[in-house]
Amino acid sequence: MEYLRARREVRHALLIDDPQPVSSIKDMWLGASSAATIGIFVLLFGGFLYIGRPILLPIMASAIVALTFAPVIKAAKRRGVSPWITAIVLVAIGIGALALAATALAAPVSEWIGRAPEIGTTIRAKLSVLDPPLAALRQLETTLFGGEGNAPATAAPPNVVLPVVAFVTPAAGELLLFFGTLIFFLAGQIGLRNHLVSMFSERDTKLRFLKIMKDIERNLAGYLAVVTVINAAVGMIVAVGAWLIGIPNPAIFGLLAALLNYVPYVGPAIMVVALFCVGLVTFDSLSHAVIAPLGLIAVTTTEGHFITPTIVGRRLTLNPLLVILALAFWTWMWGPFGAFLAVPLAIIALVVVNHLFPHDDTKLPD
Repeated sequence: MEYLRARREVRHALLIDDPQPVSSIKDMWLGASSAATIGIFVLLFGGFLYIGRPILLPIMASAIVALTFAPVIKAAKRRGVSPWITAIVLVAIGIGALALAATALAAPVSEWIGRAPEIGTTIRAKLSVLDPPLAALRQLETTLFGGEGNAPATAAPPNVVLPVVAFVTPAAGELLLFFGTLIFFLAGQIGLRNHLVSMFSERDTKLRFLKIMKDIERNLAGYLAVVTVINAAVGMIVAVGAWLIGIPNPAIFGLLAALLNYVPYVGPAIMVVALFCVGLVTFDSLSHAVIAPLGLIAVTTTEGHFITPTIVGRRLTLNPLLVILALAFWTWMWGPFGAFLAVPLAIIALVVVNHLFPHDDTKLPD
């Protein structure tokens, strides 16, 4: 009996000391309601970003560009140059560079679009070695999901003019809004910042806001300067390599490589596919056609894994997973232009998080 009594007492003590799964039902429901509120806000904010793309995209892009060139505006103001004059000069330079790029790309792109049927036929002939595995995949698809699995032979060739017109027409209005708001952001950002600072009541909050803005400007300007120099070098290497191999319009492919390299991972991948398709059309053998894509892969791999991290990593470290997620989200949200803004937005978010949640130097176990 004493043994059974002692055993019951031990069991009772263990039940009392065990942690309960929920300390309070009320606290549990309060936490769940807070999480639901945050989730609803995130969903509504995502819908707002998606629906407001025609307005938000050019405004957001102009704000990021203005923050990037804020050091230039401040340096010019210290030398007695009005921010309005500096803003107009910068916007004029941007419009001129965009016009030169469009002029350089117009003729080659028109020529390649005009040769689209011929290029498609040539690529299909060169890639006929892939017909057996593709036929096996179509047969597997037919077996699993039913249907014919083959496109009808009388299908009309795709019309590339209508999609281009549908893309260019709204893009022209967004471009006009971008340059219009960019002038006002560049010229009035100092006054806007002072107005925002005056809205905070505490001195520490004002100083933190100014530090955040200063770090954002410094990191964006440093990133843009370094990446522009690196991309220009990549474009020159691609242009010279394309000329040595014998690809037509090598300068155009160098310019495209430099522009697309602003979008990590995705831009170089698009350029590799483009060079491979051009190689298939230009050269007779498949081995000759893969020289340019393999060379570009080697150049971008060296640049992305060794050169850029060595230079940019000293100023701001970006997690590759963060870059991939930012690219996926902003490309899905705002299309190709969102991909160009993904890295700058990730830099801004990282700077804000680092200021609001400073790193703890405590060493954690592996």
